Amino acid sequence: MARASQHSLQQDFIARRRPHLRICSINRFVPFLFLATVIVAFMVMMGESPQPAPEYIKYSTVTGYFQQDDHNTDDKKFDYTISNFGLIDRSYDSDPHADPDGTKTQWERFEHEVARLNRESGSKTQYKVLYMGRHGEGYHNVAEAFYGSRDWDCYWSLQDGNETSTWVDARLTPIGIAQAQKANAFWHLMITIQKIPTPELYYTSPLMRCLATAEHTFSGLKLPEHKPFKPLIKELIREAIGAHTCDMRSTKTEIQKAYPDWPIEPGFAEEDPLWDPELRETNEAMDIRLREALDGIFSSNEKTFISISSHSGAIGSILRVLEHRNFSLGTGQVIPVLVKAERVSGEGPSREKGPYTTISRCPMPTATSTLPN
Repeated sequence: MARASQHSLQQDFIARRRPHLRICSINRFVPFLFLATVIVAFMVMMGESPQPAPEYIKYSTVTGYFQQDDHNTDDKKFDYTISNFGLIDRSYDSDPHADPDGTKTQWERFEHEVARLNRESGSKTQYKVLYMGRHGEGYHNVAEAFYGSRDWDCYWSLQDGNETSTWVDARLTPIGIAQAQKANAFWHLMITIQKIPTPELYYTSPLMRCLATAEHTFSGLKLPEHKPFKPLIKELIREAIGAHTCDMRSTKTEIQKAYPDWPIEPGFAEEDPLWDPELRETNEAMDIRLREALDGIFSSNEKTFISISSHSGAIGSILRVLEHRNFSLGTGQVIPVLVKAERVSGEGPSREKGPYTTISRCPMPTATSTLPN
């Protein structure tokens, strides 16, 4: 009986102790919870929180719309002004809805087709049409043709000019101005007859020959009020950088003085920060730079039709980034490209500055230093 009573007392004591034991256990665990909370907060402050998966923009050319996409098109003989900009005469999936009566022009129907592509694409895909124009003939183009590529590359391109001409940040020749005016007349015709969708945004290289080409090409056109010609001057869409004096840009002050109403992108330096007298950009470096320029253009706006006034080398680089066939442009020529841009997972191509090459110099060539009049 005594043992039973003693056992009962022990059980009663243990039962009364259990709440206290649970409280003690919780109290011992609280510091660990606090410490874990502090560690997590510290990791967040230090940027150690989980980051979203990296993405990049993958570019491709949508073929089958322009003759310039076709490898059978001879780029050496092609003239955009006699071929409706190269737009292929064909039907589109959007035609039954956009043009049931068959009264719209090819360009009007194409505009609806691009709108359909954007409408039916996912949130990470967009389609844009780039009108890319090469500047008109510059004094450096005349000099290279006169001296030949070898003497130009190793000597004359490294000079400021010769006895009769200068080509530092080369200006347009009278022929170059006429080429840009020809483009202006063509745009006027296309706007009036074909009702071509005019650019919603304009970008131009900061080099003087491109600025002048853009001005002569688009000034005076009957453009929609909500889509005026006011190009943004953008550093990265300039020609191959380095060594050649024709590709060294003027100061920001000089550019603003010549084109006071045109906006210049933020961060544009007063002096040329990219040009180097000894090193010249390789194609690999150009592709990295022009991809960065395209990323900026495609990420900063939702406009569809965009004009880019640039150079043969820069446009060639853009075409490589867009996986377009090689298509060389003569001075004053223009190429339209339908571009598909997709945000995909991964690090993507390199964003590091690409390699430059040391230029090869030669003594003054024996050829005359004076260009013919």
